[in-house]
Amino acid sequence: MCSEQVKVLALTDHDTMSGIPEAIEAAQRFDMKIIPGVEISTMYSPRGESGLEEPVHILAYYGSCGPAWYEELETCLSNIREGRYLRAKNMILKLNELKMPLKWEHVAKIAGNGVAPGRLHVARALVEAGHVENLKQAFNRYLYDGGPAYSTGNEPSAEEAVELIRRTGGFAALAHPWALKNPPPIIKRLKDAGLHGMEVYRGDGKLAAFNDLADRYNLVKVGGSDYHGRGNHDESDLGSVNLPLLAVHEFLKVARPIWCDAIKDILQHYVEEPSDLKVERLTRFWKMRNLKSISTASLCRDVVDMCLSTWLTPEERQAADIESLRSKLSHTSINGVVPALC
Repeated sequence: MCSEQVKVLALTDHDTMSGIPEAIEAAQRFDMKIIPGVEISTMYSPRGESGLEEPVHILAYYGSCGPAWYEELETCLSNIREGRYLRAKNMILKLNELKMPLKWEHVAKIAGNGVAPGRLHVARALVEAGHVENLKQAFNRYLYDGGPAYSTGNEPSAEEAVELIRRTGGFAALAHPWALKNPPPIIKRLKDAGLHGMEVYRGDGKLAAFNDLADRYNLVKVGGSDYHGRGNHDESDLGSVNLPLLAVHEFLKVARPIWCDAIKDILQHYVEEPSDLKVERLTRFWKMRNLKSISTASLCRDVVDMCLSTWLTPEERQAADIESLRSKLSHTSINGVVPALC
């Protein structure tokens, strides 16, 4: 990570944000900035258009405060994860019928404790069982979209995911459009649903065709290494994608107002219903420490100031609506839980 001189890293695990707190804590040791995110598994249905239903991945990029309505997002993600368990079991069943026996325990061990197994974990199990030579072969022969061992789960529609991301204060982007069978109609439909951007940059440079599609639909051009930690030569290294400064600027120009609105929603929700639980939600992605019970107005003000200094630029903190919310919060008392932001 350090050898690539990564300064800003968006963590977008599949269908979970559980790794964000650990990533933020680790990043502090390397003077890095973490953008909390998630890659949501969805399905696209043609609706009368030519072509078949296919999986589409939607990236959600959030500000340091995270989603404005975390519970709503987590309900969706939890449902997808539950579907991943069923999906993995169905894939194993299909592989067994194809005379390539795998055991659920084997796949679950590869995925790790508490992790919903995905196709990658099944593919690794196929390699370890000697049924295929490598991951690429596992996908190309059996696990590709619509393949003989492919199975779907509880994925929402791609449009629903985009709308959910927007509703919860995130920047919605289409992941790896080059993997889609027929990108243009999908991109158009998602743009109509409120898509903000799409991946254009990757390890081998900008893809001209997708650069043109982004321009056609007025989408912000983003990119990333799509690093999964697989440790094989088929995967781009972390930090291997150099985004042009102009692309970063265009991304932040659209994303930061969205994130500021999310912060205002979070603070306004606390103003309306102050509670210790709400304070924990304010600092959801930050390491916490329990202190002795305290009940002072200054404590709430200090908590909010620490949050705002982390979430916003000095100019954003001086905005009238932020100052108004801070003033209201300074007269609110809380007990017990204070974030350790270091």
